[in-house]
Amino acid sequence: MGYPPNWFFSACAFIGFVLCAIPLPWHLKARNTGTCLYMIWAGLACLMLFINSVVWNSTVINKAPIWCDISSKFIIGSAVALPAASLCINRHLYHIVSVDSVTRTRAEKRRDVLVDLAIGLGIPILEMILHYIVQAQRFLIFEEIGCYPSIYNTLPAYALVSCWPVAIGIVSAVGTIRKLALRRAQIKGLLYANGNMSPSQYFRLMGLAGVEVLGTVPIGAYIIYRNATDSNIQPWISWANVHYDFSYVPQYPSSVWQENPQLAGSLHMTRYLFVVCATIFFAFFGFSDEARRNYWHAYASIVKVRISTGTMSNGPSGTEWKQDMSYDRHLGMPIFIIQRTGTKRYSLAPFSTNHSIDNLGGKNLENKQQPYLATPSGRSISKEGLSTVASAADVLVDSKDITVPSFPEPTLDVNAVPRHRRSLS
Repeated sequence: MGYPPNWFFSACAFIGFVLCAIPLPWHLKARNTGTCLYMIWAGLACLMLFINSVVWNSTVINKAPIWCDISSKFIIGSAVALPAASLCINRHLYHIVSVDSVTRTRAEKRRDVLVDLAIGLGIPILEMILHYIVQAQRFLIFEEIGCYPSIYNTLPAYALVSCWPVAIGIVSAVGTIRKLALRRAQIKGLLYANGNMSPSQYFRLMGLAGVEVLGTVPIGAYIIYRNATDSNIQPWISWANVHYDFSYVPQYPSSVWQENPQLAGSLHMTRYLFVVCATIFFAFFGFSDEARRNYWHAYASIVKVRISTGTMSNGPSGTEWKQDMSYDRHLGMPIFIIQRTGTKRYSLAPFSTNHSIDNLGGKNLENKQQPYLATPSGRSISKEGLSTVASAADVLVDSKDITVPSFPEPTLDVNAVPRHRRSLS
């Protein structure tokens, strides 16, 4: 039987990780414990399988033993964690549609979170610990698959490892889903009274939990059947017999394990199931109204950042304002400078003065611009006034009407202390 190439699974696993990471922030903000646990376990499982498929794409060398210890244990825990997270979602839905959910106190809500964490984190961690009892080798390495957990095919292995997903799925199906179906006529009224969840969110969560339950029980039962029939169940002799030569790491090239159809089918089904779980979750929650609002807010934020970092035109009074950034070598930090460009407008008095037009020689200028000249009081002449004198050719002023200020005779005092000159720059 032909299977997809390894690069195809690598791409699917990475996409599954991204699909779980996209809706995680707003579910964390809403404190949906069950959905957050589901996304974290499924996303991390896809990420680890992606790394394994890339690192061991064409080799079986044991190049990262510590990583293999972690990833093989994580695969064992993830197989139980997804049904456990689904059970947490079903518990949350049941509490929402319960009559006493409207009056739940903060302490009761905190207790529900702790119970969800005990189910979604405690059970998988306990599963990883119990797996060591029936762990024959440290781990296995399959070419293109990567690190894989080792389970000794003995009767205690079914009770300690294989049966947990099926048992959790049955509890979710018989206990929670049945009670939710009995209250279906009251769901909308209770949701509006509770105010914590919309009917759309409720039915999405219920659909995800239902699909998870319907998939967990048959697939888990099928895996148990294949493990029991493909190879003989070994008797439990002793702890030393099971863990004999524990540090040995079996290595299987792809040309070897692909010749066994049962083994190849089990390996491919195991790693593709995590990608399917991540895709199903995104299909339920990646296109909801809340998700579309978050996508729009993210897009608007990106556009706003691009506009704020660009040039801002059409300033006040037809003036263009440009934003520049220079670097001050003394302070060691960037300094933003606003440069104003455009047509410069001159007034009759560029600087603040008490002179009026009538004081300049007593001439009637008939609303024409008069240059700002010196007066007998010894006031200074501005640069703007000088430039205006040069350009005002149409203003005729008799030189007799202009009073030249008198200056004192320069004297030299040899005993005077020399003054320091200030630089004009």
